[in-house]
Amino acid sequence: MSFMKSLAGATCALALFAGAASAEPAIIFDLGGKFDKSFNEAAFNGATRWAEETGSTFKELEMQDEAQREQALRRLAEAGANPVVMTGFAFGDVLAKVAPDFPDTKFAIIDVDWLDIPNVTQIAFTEHEGSYLVGMMAAMASKTGTVGFIGGMDIPLIRRFGCGYAQGVKAVNPDAVIVLNMTGTTPAAWNDPVKGAELAKGQKAQGADVIYAAAGGTGVGVLQAAADEGILSIGVDSNQNHLHPGSVLTSMLKRVDNAVYEAFKAGTDLQPGVTIMDLKAGGVGYAMDENNASLVTPEMQAAVDEAAAKIISGEIVVHNYTTDDTCPAATF
Repeated sequence: MSFMKSLAGATCALALFAGAASAEPAIIFDLGGKFDKSFNEAAFNGATRWAEETGSTFKELEMQDEAQREQALRRLAEAGANPVVMTGFAFGDVLAKVAPDFPDTKFAIIDVDWLDIPNVTQIAFTEHEGSYLVGMMAAMASKTGTVGFIGGMDIPLIRRFGCGYAQGVKAVNPDAVIVLNMTGTTPAAWNDPVKGAELAKGQKAQGADVIYAAAGGTGVGVLQAAADEGILSIGVDSNQNHLHPGSVLTSMLKRVDNAVYEAFKAGTDLQPGVTIMDLKAGGVGYAMDENNASLVTPEMQAAVDEAAAKIISGEIVVHNYTTDDTCPAATF
């Protein structure tokens, strides 16, 4: 059972689940909310799994606007939450300011790997590897030879998704056309399904018959528009195949749920440093279930699984856009 409690001086809502206030873990969701059916929801599922397995409780906070980040993080630390997990790179600068003020509190942040703070754990994913695999599937499923990519906020992280996808597409069809769009340049780009739908329809008009959305809540609009237009889509982060059975080709899984679960499980013993959740570690992958089984042929799955094995062995190296801000298979 939970109740809502306003944090003094803060406009965001903090759900304090019944139980001991000391040493409860906490999670702060980025803009878009915990039920965005994508990134944040995956994080929420990980926290919920930990709570169900342990019978314990946790605090949670949903961001409403950018101005709340620092104050919200400080309030959670002051309330005794430990560890505190943040979903998203946008907390990086704020965490660098707040964490040193709470040396006895452990913090974990997802999608950040550049901080050097003794009480901070950083968790990064090789999204380019998982995106390569779904790019291969897009190219194999496409009948027009044109596929699309719709990102959320135009940042290097999302270009990493798009670049990996483009490399996978080109590995299957070197002549394929890849239509690339970003939703915007501000955090609002993560939660604009109407704009996502408009972009998807625009890409279909350019010939795209498979569209990969890496855009948080905006992607829900992309998947809906693809289903309405009779073309295929690819989900991201969470398994989104069930949103439109028979229309979502697959989903690029980013196991944010596992990252949050492991951080909560470690509790106050959480170790500092950087953890890379790559394809080999099961941090990324693609989703297969009853909702997309009719769309993926055995030949497609065999080809993707073979590529995955070669990525893990090092035989295939997928270029990471964020290493040099370039992409060999696409221009942003």
